[in-house]
Amino acid sequence: VQLVESGRGLVQPGGSQRLSCAASGFTFSTYAMSWYRQAPGKERELVAVIGSVGGSTNYADSVKGRFTISRDNAKNTVYLQINSLKPEDTAVYYCNVMVRARTYWGQGTQVTVSS
Repeated sequence: VQLVESGRGLVQPGGSQRLSCAASGFTFSTYAMSWYRQAPGKERELVAVIGSVGGSTNYADSVKGRFTISRDNAKNTVYLQINSLKPEDTAVYYCNVMVRARTYWGQGTQVTVSS
């Protein structure tokens, strides 16, 4: 299993960015996918989850209405659209999947919200 995140990095407050996570090594379309983030000095927290079939979604209260998780099963990719960015959204964002009772993480992509 391999997860590779990508994003733009530095964004101004109020700006937007789309993060991508390219997955390989498992049957992507049959697994739920998640995004987590870890801010400096804080624990890693769940941000959003998208189901395998039907694409049902769930979000942390802190990002509801601003973040949107989606997936393209043809491209084995999960996305996180982040809008109305705030300085407190600054964190390393990680892609996550659990396959056969094992948890896998990507290397993370840094998002810095600053003017």
